[in-house]
Amino acid sequence: MEPFIEFEGKNVDKAVTAACEKLNLSKDDLKYDVLSNGSSGIFGLVGVKKARIRVSMPNSPKKGGRSKTISFQDDAGSTRDGIQSLVDEAFDDTPIPAYPEEALQLGKQALQKILDLITTDAQISVKTNLERVLFDVAGGDSGVIIGKRGQNLEAIQYLVDKIVNKCSDQRIRIQIDVEGYLKTRRESLNKLAARLAEKAKRTGKPSTINQMNAQDRRIVHLALKNDKGVRTQSVGEGYYRKLIIFPKKKSDKKKSASR
Repeated sequence: MEPFIEFEGKNVDKAVTAACEKLNLSKDDLKYDVLSNGSSGIFGLVGVKKARIRVSMPNSPKKGGRSKTISFQDDAGSTRDGIQSLVDEAFDDTPIPAYPEEALQLGKQALQKILDLITTDAQISVKTNLERVLFDVAGGDSGVIIGKRGQNLEAIQYLVDKIVNKCSDQRIRIQIDVEGYLKTRRESLNKLAARLAEKAKRTGKPSTINQMNAQDRRIVHLALKNDKGVRTQSVGEGYYRKLIIFPKKKSDKKKSASR
């Protein structure tokens, strides 16, 4: 099983450079998939998103037979990104960070005002863990809050994230859930990923999922990263991109099995 490490940068080249420097590898020796090309946003101020790559390390020593994915940022963002779920399990005794209460309250108040403008009787509870702050919404018209394919919820989350981090010295990862929507969405995407992966392996042809946001693409990437019969890759430009599930050739499977 190949371990993976994720790196971020202002663009893909910066992320690749950061990976090469961190791992002491040349660009020719670096094996990676582009998870996100990033976005310069509006005037470089609003909507800026970092590029992200996933580097596979087939020759790394294996510990406990589990693959772990860790995110790093380049020099422009020296703070280590949120540790993903597999690492959380390995270090589940790590204390939860002391998030600034003022920032969390400001985020909750802003979210409540937005919800009050589009629905009624929506209530918010705040939950924190090692990776992020969760604003959990109960009540109100969940269909209106979530929107088609979660687009309304995504836009609301973007605004609250900007508000919270504007008054916080540390980077706080924000997530908003509505009536368990995120869990349902994750389960749905995991089933879709498994179904399309089996189709790709059966037919020998790639399977494509169109118009996916970064969060949904990440769920699919993680769902299939241990499937030795397929590989995933995001393609296209912009925030909403395609995700393609490629069947691995027999020669690729033999190489994986020999590692």
